[in-house]
Amino acid sequence: MTMPGKKKPLGAVLVDQGFISEDQLRIALLEQKQTNKPLGKVLIELGFVTDAIIRDALSENIGQGSVDLTNTVIDAETLRMVPQELARRHNILPLSLEKSKNQLVLAMADTFNVVAIDQIRALHGGTLQITAVLGGEADILRAIEQFYGFELSIDGILQEIETGEIDYQSLQLGNDEYSHPMVRLIDALLADAVSRGASDIHFEPEAGFLRIRYRIDGVLRQVRSLHKSYWSAMVVRLKVVSNMNIAESRAPQDGRISLSLVGRQIDFRVAAQPTLHGENIVLRILDRQKGLVPLHKLGLTDENLDQLKLMLARPEGIILVTGPTGSGKTTTLYSVLSHVNTEAVNIMTMEDPVEYPMAMIRQSSINESAKMGFADGIRSMMRQDPDVILVGEIRDHETAEMAFRAAMTGHQVFSTLHTNSAVGSIPRLLDIGVLPDIMAGNIIGIVAQRLIRRLCPECKYAYYAGELELKLLGVDAAEGKEVVLYQPVGCKACEQQGYKGRTTVMELLRINAELEDLIARRVSTRELLNKALAGGFRPLADDACRRVLDGTTSLDEISRVVDLTYRLSV
Repeated sequence: MTMPGKKKPLGAVLVDQGFISEDQLRIALLEQKQTNKPLGKVLIELGFVTDAIIRDALSENIGQGSVDLTNTVIDAETLRMVPQELARRHNILPLSLEKSKNQLVLAMADTFNVVAIDQIRALHGGTLQITAVLGGEADILRAIEQFYGFELSIDGILQEIETGEIDYQSLQLGNDEYSHPMVRLIDALLADAVSRGASDIHFEPEAGFLRIRYRIDGVLRQVRSLHKSYWSAMVVRLKVVSNMNIAESRAPQDGRISLSLVGRQIDFRVAAQPTLHGENIVLRILDRQKGLVPLHKLGLTDENLDQLKLMLARPEGIILVTGPTGSGKTTTLYSVLSHVNTEAVNIMTMEDPVEYPMAMIRQSSINESAKMGFADGIRSMMRQDPDVILVGEIRDHETAEMAFRAAMTGHQVFSTLHTNSAVGSIPRLLDIGVLPDIMAGNIIGIVAQRLIRRLCPECKYAYYAGELELKLLGVDAAEGKEVVLYQPVGCKACEQQGYKGRTTVMELLRINAELEDLIARRVSTRELLNKALAGGFRPLADDACRRVLDGTTSLDEISRVVDLTYRLSV
């Protein structure tokens, strides 16, 4: 990521701002000589800085960014923004289009080519916002040949496949030539899923057809149905790019894909599962831009954020994050790790598997073939002089025992647990076999969370709350105030769903001396909850109701993920 013009070398800027040391710059420059890669890219690959740090440093000092065009995928709609003749004449390539901001990102061999920028802006009525990034001249020419020469829309590729024959041999050889429509079809589907904000892509073979579904904002949505004859070639392509065994179709397999989509690096975790009608393949989309969120952007109230920071201030003990699968526990844990991540702290993780690589953190995946599970992993990490340990999940007695042993010996431990509430974690740990007196002295706090969909700001509809709704929300109807709530409608901006994006609702239970005493005495969950409520604990339902009253979401949406029915009997 180097820049035209010389105001100040990038390395010197990063050293001045304290992001890297002189030693790290020396290592990066030596690596740059050997690989001929831009310095910014080398620094990121070495783990010295993140993409965001490089981007900020460049924009502040020089005002132009650059892009690596290898493994880049561009969707058909973005490509249509710049005609092929114009792209060839000025050596430019459209990378990504953000409709909401009417903004187009262009890779240019000469970022100061004002004539080209003006011509593209004039083509679109003069209102288009254009961001130019530097690309290598040869890379741009190669990409123009690759993308403009072939059909890139899903419908167009399907039509092309229907009229031709599929060459299975070229797929198995892993040829990346865009002449093969199946290569373009898989890329187009992946690009489409990422641009629509999906978290998972499901390829599900049935007896007579292939169903393709995206999970968007936590809800599965069918997007395509294809003839079953396509699936065998699609499986081959997906297995080739994710480094799976093409010949194996009777056993489950896992793989990983890394691509540059919509202008940024996206990873996919791929899982193949044999089913009645063929192999079912699910791709989990790991978008670092969405996965690594600063602590203050998690959607916490000021009070909850202060509580969380107080928990993190404790030098030893265990912090648990609970909730069902897909409730954002990993994102919360990574946000917490980013908050405590400095050169003075040694952070080690044991995950299943590592989802987002992070600079300066020692991350390990559990390895069944080497017989290294969570418990063995913690035992091994304890010899690596860690300050902070992250354990992906506490799921059995041995893992729980090792995690609490680490907490008792002066380490800060973070982990996840599958329970429905923060207070519910205590009986769950007792059930696993953790002794109550060990629990009492070592749990710093417990976070329980859910993800709820946000109402689309373009089309949400306001109405006055009824008596039943006020009771569910815990608002006193006797006050006589008219409370305004919102409900989903559906429009073009939210693809007729009424919701767009998600946010977190949380409850934070900080374990104080009184609660420790009750845990050690093995009191009932009800007694624990009453004592916590008396001490100012706010349950998940309260935080969810706050998001309804401030217009973020609807009552129907929070009822989908949080139980409010108990309020009717109060």
